Amino acid sequence: MTVRVRFAPSPTGSLHVGNALDAVANRTYADARGGQLVLRLDDTDATRVVAGGEDAVLGDLGWLGVAWDEGPIRQSARGSIYAAAAERMLSSGVATREADGTLRLAASPRPTLLRGDGTATYQLATVVDDLELGITHIIRGSDHRPNEPLHQAIAHALGAELPEVIHHGLILGEDGKKLSKRQGHVSIADLRDEGIPGSAVRAYLDELGLPVHDVHFDLARVRRLAIDAIAAMPDAELAAVAGAPAEAVPALRGARTFVEAREIARQILEPPAVTLDPEARLTLDRFVELRVSLPAMLDPAEGKTVVRELKAVGGNLKSLRLALTGAERGPELSAVVAALSRDEAIRRARAAH
Repeated sequence: MTVRVRFAPSPTGSLHVGNALDAVANRTYADARGGQLVLRLDDTDATRVVAGGEDAVLGDLGWLGVAWDEGPIRQSARGSIYAAAAERMLSSGVATREADGTLRLAASPRPTLLRGDGTATYQLATVVDDLELGITHIIRGSDHRPNEPLHQAIAHALGAELPEVIHHGLILGEDGKKLSKRQGHVSIADLRDEGIPGSAVRAYLDELGLPVHDVHFDLARVRRLAIDAIAAMPDAELAAVAGAPAEAVPALRGARTFVEAREIARQILEPPAVTLDPEARLTLDRFVELRVSLPAMLDPAEGKTVVRELKAVGGNLKSLRLALTGAERGPELSAVVAALSRDEAIRRARAAH
């Protein structure tokens, strides 16, 4: 038997971290068993669909590195399949039609299967799709546990068995409640905008695996993984993300986010003008003397040597940083020295006043 799992988000915009856990968990489960992941968009409720919502979901999955083998399959295009299933249930007497056209399961608590306008509800559509698409394992959050008896009843009404269901713990917010996009910093779009690498979020979700119990979202852990991910990026890739030349990459390695990496790159490429104390001139002149006798470009070790020599003679390193970057804080000063060409470093040192 080929394992077939599915990820079935509603196209309501960027995924939140809990939805993303579902996607990663299903992809990992399939990969570990040589199986397939079906991407299905649960869009039967038109009132919940938002413009651009589908593109946001697909973009988030790509950012997380979650590929799918089949789909995206849109429930909105499968109305005839749901209607046919409902008619079979009606014919066999396990469903009844109300005066307003609503179709309900005859068994208690008589849930709605088709709305009065003929569209399928989530309860019917999800079961029919899981059966029709050959899904073997349903992996989803424990908040769906109450649906399992009903979904099994619908499957039985269709003369079938529900696939094996695996419920995992939820990711909770700081308040101990289920994550909501209203809480901030919990949607994939939020994390991407903050400059967190997709590989860091994926690593965090991989660490969670299939949690047996609910877990609190650990944003601090995500941010630590972001530092590791940026540090491990190839030079050319990091330079491209930050919009910086390759020579600046050593200065970018300590960045905690891509946003910070781009800010460091801006400091190196386009520093604002600064006004320094007259005493800073001694340090800057000494820096020029050191730098003029060295190669046009320095490697990181040579940059450290320059800073070390300035420090040995009591140089004001804060003033040098301000002259070179226009900022009081930033990456290792030696990395900045190495990132700038000899001519540019000397020009900035002389221009500062």
